Amino acid sequence: MIKKLNKYSYAHGTRYLDNGSRNYDIAGYRLPSVTTILGRTKDDTYLRKWIAQKGKEEAERIKTQSATRGTSMHKYLENYVLGRGYEDLTELGQETKRMAEKVIEVGLAPVSGFYGSEVTLYYPGLYAGQTDLVGIHNDKETIIDFKQANKPKREEWIGDYKLQAGAYAMAHDYVHGSNIEQAVIMVCTPDLYYQEFKIDGLNLRKAKHDFLRRLDRYHELQREEEEKPTYGS
Repeated sequence: MIKKLNKYSYAHGTRYLDNGSRNYDIAGYRLPSVTTILGRTKDDTYLRKWIAQKGKEEAERIKTQSATRGTSMHKYLENYVLGRGYEDLTELGQETKRMAEKVIEVGLAPVSGFYGSEVTLYYPGLYAGQTDLVGIHNDKETIIDFKQANKPKREEWIGDYKLQAGAYAMAHDYVHGSNIEQAVIMVCTPDLYYQEFKIDGLNLRKAKHDFLRRLDRYHELQREEEEKPTYGS
């Protein structure tokens, strides 16, 4: 359990799907999610090659397994942060419990307090999203995200994780008048290999800038979609 700090008051948002895309209804705004924006604008060349290599059925199985494992690990971590008991006795549940325990032991050790867990953040009129934890990490106000991975990550593979964190930091600072100094991405694999990626200083500024460029591109694509002629109407 980590000490709860009552510095910020967070709005509650509702997540919903619109044409398969994740959106949020929050504070009177209906906004696209950060993951929707990044998903729509990313270069999917590597993903298409991976699907072709694995085969569609196997690729879908791996993606589903990864998503399920990630959700389970997050549930353990959320309950730990909030000081609630939680146990999943399934094989998957026990696997992700061990992963969560590794994150707690190594990743959360420098976290002295938290403002919110599973916090919905939004930038008025632009975007919204949910970060796993906002708190104090090594004496700095920090956006923290937990990620499961099937194998260790290289830094060049996590570009969108950085942009996601930059978007959350911008939204938090704008709405709450804060000064988020860094983001920390905590990654764990099923064989308990733990990695940590810190984004701060110029790297955090770059992540914010690059996310805004992707946001512009997202709106360009939305306009192009809306301007397509409708046949047969």
